[in-house]
Amino acid sequence: MKKVLAIVLILVMVFAMASCGKKESVDIFAKSEGTMTYDQYTAAAEGDKVVIEGFVQSAAYNAKYGNVNLFLQDDKGAYYVYRAACDDALAAKLVEGAKVKVEGEKAAWAGEVEIGEGTGKITVLEGTYKAPATDVTAKLGDEAELIKLQNQVVTIKGVKVVASKVQDDETEYAFLYNWDGSGEKGWNSDLYFNVEANGKTFSFVVESDECAEGTAVYSAVEGLQVGATVDIDGLLYWYNGPQVHVHNVTVK
Repeated sequence: MKKVLAIVLILVMVFAMASCGKKESVDIFAKSEGTMTYDQYTAAAEGDKVVIEGFVQSAAYNAKYGNVNLFLQDDKGAYYVYRAACDDALAAKLVEGAKVKVEGEKAAWAGEVEIGEGTGKITVLEGTYKAPATDVTAKLGDEAELIKLQNQVVTIKGVKVVASKVQDDETEYAFLYNWDGSGEKGWNSDLYFNVEANGKTFSFVVESDECAEGTAVYSAVEGLQVGATVDIDGLLYWYNGPQVHVHNVTVK
């Protein structure tokens, strides 16, 4: 009897230890109380108060003005937060993959749906997620499909760099400093360049507040040649149509 009791006690201890060592699975995409799902956010009207949660895919912090632009994504969709209040301490936490909650007001500008300028209040949460890039090469030119992926991490494969031109200048440039060529090397200007895909031409941009002069992607675009074939990784921003914010360029 004592032997049986001892065996039972041992088995109870083994199962108890196994139970203690077992980690419960956590749904990192679960929304906290009062937070909207992506579908609820998209259904909200411009001007509505909204509360979202997502994971940082890009953060552009401006210490001078005390604000930050964020691209966020979860497993259902993506969000853009424009000029939310931010200081150095908060900015240090807004690393790629960090989970945040943002309360603000829904707005839109030139087709870009966002948390409106200055309305966003950011809270950092537990959890991390880096979204996989969606290949949108075949969708270029199909705005009805691309709009469904607004603000998401995307990749574009094997497109050709075509010439950019400045008004009253016949020179063909592989890229421009600023959209109209008004910038110069050393000014930390935005870089604009054109690519051809599916029989159409598209303008992409390296935003200097996201990828400043001297970063790998900025230097890569400065080295582009007309006719080069490239792969592009970035975020699907919208400005009167799709305009990818480029974060990586690979010349083939």
